[in-house]
Amino acid sequence: MPLYGIHVRLLRFALAITLTGALPAAFPAPSTRAQALADLEHAQTERRAEAVVWIANHGAMDDQALLLQRLRDESPFVRGFAEQGLWLLWSRSGDAAIDRLMARGVDEMQAGEHGRATATFSEVIRQRPEFAEGWNKRATVRFLAGEYRQSLADCDEVMRRNPSHFGALAGYGQIHFRLEQYERAIEYWQRALAINPNMIGVEINIKGAEELLRKKRARTA
Repeated sequence: MPLYGIHVRLLRFALAITLTGALPAAFPAPSTRAQALADLEHAQTERRAEAVVWIANHGAMDDQALLLQRLRDESPFVRGFAEQGLWLLWSRSGDAAIDRLMARGVDEMQAGEHGRATATFSEVIRQRPEFAEGWNKRATVRFLAGEYRQSLADCDEVMRRNPSHFGALAGYGQIHFRLEQYERAIEYWQRALAINPNMIGVEINIKGAEELLRKKRARTA
């Protein structure tokens, strides 16, 4: 959904640049999967961060659980890389042609071409219906277009394929908030935070929705 999707090309760039600037040369990046898996449990923050980035760049959906665990790392530095890394894992379809379609759809969505973007993501879904992020991106563009019921339906498809998708859960919250269904919005935002407790924006949204809910109840009391 809109606040949590990150353009794949920008994310790869951000991961590379941030890590290069933040870690000392004494901590080389893992060169193998085995090394990355071992370093995920390393006592040094930098080694765990490097391992997270390796998994994000070279892993597959089967590695999602590894990064979900790092969302609760003691270091906010590692937690941030884990969140970005999950978006990167989710955005890879395993098919270069589908990935190009996804990139085109994101460009169209960012340009405000909602009809074109919806058509592009619908083609992604037609070709790869099992790819959760295709549904999530169409849910996002439908939300932006004000098609809330259709967006909810697409979020349902995301969750069927990836029950850990905190972005889709947060998206449910956004939709229900727009529909002034504040209790449902809070419920979904809390579910998103149960998976990824690092989303400060979602915490702020919950407080805002709780205040609106109190006012709504006061008016009807």
